[in-house]
Amino acid sequence: MTSPPVPARPVNRHWRFTGWLLAAVWLFFLNIPFTTALHQPQMWRRLTGIGSLVAFAVAYVLIFEWARARRQRNRSVPPGRARLLIGVLLALGLAGIPGTGGDWLTTLVFVAAAAVFLLPSVEALVVVVLAAAAPPVTARLVPGWEHESTLVFAVLLASFAMFGVSRLAQRNGELQAAQQEIRRLAVAEERARAARDLHDILGHSLTVVAVKAELAGRLMELDPARAATEIADVERLAREALADVRGTVGAYRGVDLASELAGARSALAAAGVVAELPESVPPLPADRDELFGWTVREGVTNVVRHSGARRCVIRVEPSAVEVRDDGRGPADQRGTTAGHGLAGLRERARRLDAAVTVARPDDGHGFLLRVTVPAAVADGGAHL
Repeated sequence: MTSPPVPARPVNRHWRFTGWLLAAVWLFFLNIPFTTALHQPQMWRRLTGIGSLVAFAVAYVLIFEWARARRQRNRSVPPGRARLLIGVLLALGLAGIPGTGGDWLTTLVFVAAAAVFLLPSVEALVVVVLAAAAPPVTARLVPGWEHESTLVFAVLLASFAMFGVSRLAQRNGELQAAQQEIRRLAVAEERARAARDLHDILGHSLTVVAVKAELAGRLMELDPARAATEIADVERLAREALADVRGTVGAYRGVDLASELAGARSALAAAGVVAELPESVPPLPADRDELFGWTVREGVTNVVRHSGARRCVIRVEPSAVEVRDDGRGPADQRGTTAGHGLAGLRERARRLDAAVTVARPDDGHGFLLRVTVPAAVADGGAHL
């Protein structure tokens, strides 16, 4: 089952206001052509200049905010639409020439900045170079238009600043996408962990229930009292399994070594397997006690369900636990197996840097499951 995508967090009002302000604050530099338009003696020139500048300012802010929103969502700006929007800005700037005269060149600062934010690098560089070259070139070609070196510097400075803003917006979008992926993976990992726990819990409990129910069926006529005892054990195990499932869903279920050894003794006896278990266990840190408990549970489940063994030996040491039987052995001669239970056990062992060994015992018969904690971890736990 695949996890549904985690929705992106909505942009808060403060960040939206900051984005608008970031675009609008630079419009202050349009005051020069705006002042020129206000002082035009002819009304139509005055209205043309003021109207074109207002339209230019609104269009610039809307374009900037639209492009910034796309980058925050890690979505690229379509090149064709970007070229069209740059053309619209340039056209609005040119439309103001009757009212602003040569001061319309101030709008090229914003055209160059928008090009850096919207267009691919090569195209943006071409626009910036043309915008920077326009003031000195037009000053030579058009009588009455004065060349201002500060305007060239402003074009270059604004382009460089917008380059930094565009990269920041891009990195923020990538960071947001990475955070969404992390959240999605966290949900998927939690689901996988819950699935492994449920598999391990129900696999062991239902195996023992099946063995005891089969035994009770055989004893029903031969030994009714013993059959009744086994049926009572089946009921108890079913209730414990239900409690374990509820505990797993509620995330408060724990596994401990002593309880698993007691359950192993009962399960092996019901399966007709001679059990050799430790009478007591050494004091262990909580995390290692839980890991060893899972090891016993998985090992005994395999013995009862798959091995066909007649004898099972469980050994517990401060740094290791092993489950050994005289049954059929691992699934292949290399000592590997593809069971989900062992996969879950290896996952838990990795959290403590423990090693999981699945092999044949030294005598070449049966199955050996051993989990060993590194010496440094074991020594550290002894002083807790």
